[in-house]
This record gives sequence, structure tokens and C-alpha cells, in this order.
Amino acid sequence: MLVVDDQAVVRAGFAAIVDAEPDLSVVGEAGDGASAVAMAAELDPDVVLMDIQMPGMDGLTATRLIAGGGGRARVLVLTTFDLDAYVFDALCAGASGFLLKDARADDLLSAVRVVASGDGILAPAVTGRLIAAFARGAPTRPEAGEALERLTPREREVLLLVASGLTNAEIGERLGVSTGTVKTHVNALLGKLGLRDRVQATILAYDTGLIRPRSTATP
Repeated sequence: MLVVDDQAVVRAGFAAIVDAEPDLSVVGEAGDGASAVAMAAELDPDVVLMDIQMPGMDGLTATRLIAGGGGRARVLVLTTFDLDAYVFDALCAGASGFLLKDARADDLLSAVRVVASGDGILAPAVTGRLIAAFARGAPTRPEAGEALERLTPREREVLLLVASGLTNAEIGERLGVSTGTVKTHVNALLGKLGLRDRVQATILAYDTGLIRPRSTATP
């Protein structure tokens, strides 16, 4: 993992937490966005733990460049600022996850493992803000709605449950199928929609109006 933060003490703290785990390791540290982009290209880490507000190139710009750079690195954004603009900007920049810096160490480590495995994660508070934003009537994009037509009824149902925040195990229990079958459906719908992970799938579900608070799938 590559740790990016403009405060050396913060970087050291995150690195110590991660390096204490037998299955995780820190391969580098960067103090600004430009260094992060260069080191990500050189080291090709699985995960980049990215601060947002830094001098020079900020974390959002760095995230966009890393996510679009063709490497395997996936970005987990970590910030002290619980603001809608940062959430949406980070996700649109290609982040695979978003956590606040006051998250517990166990939650941070879990998020790193989830993102490293190729999935995405949102802090519960962030998911709530995402729901609220679309509940206020954020416009849907026609092309996003057309993308749903590529899905089978079962894949559409799984997408709805993914966007509702359920895990694969919970979806399997809800549908009466195995976790492996759910994973197959999730991978299939991500491939058909050209999405990277569950975070992007959740955004698409809200973007299309497939799901809204206290609602079910659209006809």
C-alpha cells in the first residue's frame, strides 16, 4: 500500500497500523499529490490511501490521474472533511472507497482489504449522504438508464440489493442462493455496465433512479 498525506506524523501512524498486519504492507509514502502519482506509477501498489487536502496537487487530482493511469492501484480516500463535495468529487475521480480519518483502525484495515480485493467501500455516513443527494432530486442521465437494459431481471435485482448496502452473503440469504452465485451475478452486472466495483454500481443505481430511499426498483 502507498500512504499519501502531507503530515509525516499521520503517514507514520497509518503505516504503523498497516504494517502491523501480517497480510498487509506499506511500500511507500508520499507527502503530496504529484509525488503520489509518480510513486504509484513506479511501485504499482494494490491500494493508495489518499488524503484530499494537500499543498500543490491535491488528492482529488492525484486520484483521477492514478485511477486513469492503467495501473492496478485502487484509491481509498481518507479525509477529515465530511463534505458532500469531497464525496462526489472523489468518487467521480475514480476512488474505490471513502472513509473519514476518525474511522477506527479495524475499519480502516477492513477497508484496505476490501479495496485491495477489487471491491469498493463507502463509510456508512457517506452512503447516507449519497442517498440524500439523490433523494433531493439529482437529475438522472438517459444513457445511464439505457445501461440497465443490458441486465437480466436477476442481475437488476442484485444491483438493487447491492445499492441498498447489502453484502453478498446478505443478498444470498435474501434471494435464497449461495454467496458464490451472488458474486457471479455481481461480476456479470459490473462487466455489462462497464463498472469497476460496487461503489460505481451504487452510484449508477441512484443515478438511474433504480433505487431511492424507501423505494423499490422502477418498472
